[in-house]
Amino acid sequence: MNTIKRVASAAAVVVATLSLTACAGMSNQDRNTAVGAGVGAVAGSVLTGGSAVGAVGGAAVGGVIGNQVQKPSR
Repeated sequence: MNTIKRVASAAAVVVATLSLTACAGMSNQDRNTAVGAGVGAVAGSVLTGGSAVGAVGGAAVGGVIGNQVQKPSR
């Protein structure tokens, strides 16, 4: 059981590190879209009692809102 916890902890650290470096080449609008999708997924899941459909719907709505928050000027 201790070994499983160690492997899970190491995997979580690796995933967190990779996810932070994935945003290095993104524009502000791309970053806002990703953050909006993440926040929307969590909010949708919480509001629907842990439903996967709520999380997907929340991610879609949050991604659209995040994308539209700071549009580049034309």
